[in-house]
Amino acid sequence: MSVIELAKRLIECPSVTPADAGAQDCLAKHLKSLGFEVFHLPFGDVPNLFARLGNGAPHICYAGHTDVVPPGLAGQWTYGPFTPTVADGKLYGRGSSDMKGSVAAFAAAAAAYIQQHGNPKGSISMLITGDEEGPATQGTVKVLEWMAQHGHTPDVCLVGEPTNPSVLGEEIKIGRRGSLSGTITVHGKQGHVAYPKLADNPVPRLAKLVDALASHKFDEGTEYFQPTNLEVVSIDVGNTASNVIPGQGTAKFNVRFNDQWSVKNKGKDNTRSIDQEIRKILDKVGASYELEFNESDSRSFLTNPGAWSALVRDAVKDVTGRTPEYTTNGGTSDARFVVEYCPVVEFGPINATIHQINENAEVQVLEDLTRIYVRVLELYFKS
Repeated sequence: MSVIELAKRLIECPSVTPADAGAQDCLAKHLKSLGFEVFHLPFGDVPNLFARLGNGAPHICYAGHTDVVPPGLAGQWTYGPFTPTVADGKLYGRGSSDMKGSVAAFAAAAAAYIQQHGNPKGSISMLITGDEEGPATQGTVKVLEWMAQHGHTPDVCLVGEPTNPSVLGEEIKIGRRGSLSGTITVHGKQGHVAYPKLADNPVPRLAKLVDALASHKFDEGTEYFQPTNLEVVSIDVGNTASNVIPGQGTAKFNVRFNDQWSVKNKGKDNTRSIDQEIRKILDKVGASYELEFNESDSRSFLTNPGAWSALVRDAVKDVTGRTPEYTTNGGTSDARFVVEYCPVVEFGPINATIHQINENAEVQVLEDLTRIYVRVLELYFKS
């Protein structure tokens, strides 16, 4: 089955996170035909799949996801979000780039490698989750624990997230910044604007707190990471009248932090606590406030450049002629969980249309990505 045909079959499944809608069953059937042993590993309401060919070392694992973000208004799609269509050299459909196209490319690459070289002297596996686009609590992190318990921990891992901004071969992700969201609440007393002494306006205090956070410089960045940045994304008092002092106000923010920081120093050495730093900044303002953090675990991570990242870079260069840059920009990914078990890098298709109406992937890009993944396997088992 070609990469485009398999990608189409996966896109046809409306697997809006955490629903699967048959996507993992479709992939499992294909992998079984190649000789993979397949394990369906549901945790809570999240479907997950682990498949392995071979049972020895060295062991390379591809990690990805079959869940997708909601399509938005289906009527705004030219061909329909779950009606995969090739037009003008592009494959349209939700997940074509993020990341059913990449999943299909690796499965097609495994098939091509087996056809050309036979079964590997080692192991190829795939870790596929159904909640990467969701809370990411019942997916990759749980499957990795199961893999460790059952002797399936890989030696290296390649995550197929869409990493390239405009052309295939631009970037390999060797890490990602962490993410932490929070809400500040300032309480006051509602009243008439003409009688301010009978009220307590929380807005000026909230404005000072927001300004302190927004203007704070956390760090200068590191060798592989850009500086930490905090963005205020919402300020709200729930007030529809111009003559009423509000009773309270809230502000929401998100901070993207590099490897100098961690959340509550979880599993990190020589890092500072980003949540404690935020409290220190707010405390200096001298205004009373409440602060609530989103407890989702989006830690920063880094795989220092070495043999594994160099091998993937060589494979990309062999196919595209480009030498990709090692980067850590962009959002979070499930690679943050994998790094606790083995070296991990990310390389996948182009991210220009991900999460958008009319998401698409160039057919040539997916075919070249398949060739890159074949080359990765060739170089890995040769080395």
